[in-house]
This record gives sequence, structure tokens and C-alpha cells, in this order.
Amino acid sequence: MKLVVGLGNPGERYASHRHNAGFLVTDHLAGECGISFSLHKFNGIIGRGIISSISVLIIKPQTYMNLSGVAVGQVARFFHLDPAEVIVIHDDLDLPFGDIRIKIGGGDGGHKGVRSVIDHLGADFVRVRFGIGKPSERELVEQYVLNPFSDSEMKMVPGFVERASNAVSEIISRGVQAAMNTCNVRRADGDREIL
Repeated sequence: MKLVVGLGNPGERYASHRHNAGFLVTDHLAGECGISFSLHKFNGIIGRGIISSISVLIIKPQTYMNLSGVAVGQVARFFHLDPAEVIVIHDDLDLPFGDIRIKIGGGDGGHKGVRSVIDHLGADFVRVRFGIGKPSERELVEQYVLNPFSDSEMKMVPGFVERASNAVSEIISRGVQAAMNTCNVRRADGDREIL
């Protein structure tokens, strides 16, 4: 079994915010795979289904970003999942807008949701990082992540969400290393390889 986690803040108010990229990706993935979010357990909204013949749980924690790890830890313990079986999708200020990267383990990079998951699960889970870029001044970071994508960005967001969703499917179907070899390779023209 694999646990796919989208990080974000619950409620319509936050739906299109940059910090909710994880929710956008899990919504797309669930829709593509015919998985409905029908369970309300473990401080989250959960969908259960099959991707590439593998049983999958998809969860959107409802604890707000800073406490995301509470839900993730509860699900992982209940289903006896190792951190390596957990895939966390989150926004990333350190990547250019639209850049998608897969990573195993590491620190939290200043992301409070990732920090919470590490606190409750350990660091050795798989991350799908969704680049949102960053503002020019550090003190604007909180305002930046808690605001919607700009109109020009929104035109490109669906394509990037699809790429991130495809990256998750690749991890599940082919393994992390194979997915990294596809997703994390830069083409000669400077663009990321599209899955």
C-alpha cells in the first residue's frame, strides 16, 4: 500500500492559494484514477483506490498546514506503513514556478507542513515538490504563499498539476528511482522533461 498526501489548508478560502498546490495535485490524481474522497478519518479527507494494481490511500489533512503531520502519522501507524511508502506533495519556494522535483528524505526547507510530517513520521518519505517561485523580499514569503496564483500563473497551473500528478503515478507504478530519472532530468532546452 502507498499513502499519497497532499499538503494544504482546508476550506474554500484557501483553495487556489500557492500553499495548496498539494491539494490541487491530489484532487487531480484522484479524479484521473476514479478515486473519491469519501472517508473522513484521521483528521483528514481520504480516498481509497488502486493505481497500477497497487492499493493507494490519498489524504488531504484537515488540520491546517502546520499540523499536517498529525493526520499523516495517524494513517501511517494505523496501516503500518514505513516512511518510504508515503509520498508527500507540497509547494516549494526554492524551485522556480512550475518546476516539479522528486526527492527522498532531507530537511523541511522552511516548510512548516513538511516539518510537521517529519516530526510525526521521520524524514525518509518521498516528496514531490511543486515549484511556486518566491517573492523578491523574504518578509513577503508568508503573504506570497497564502495568496492565490496570479492570473497569468493560473493559465499554466493545470499543466503543472498534471505533471506533478503524473510524477506520483510514476513513483507508484515504476518506483521512486525510475520516476526521479524521468522527472528530475533537465532537457537540453532547459525545460523539465514532461511525463
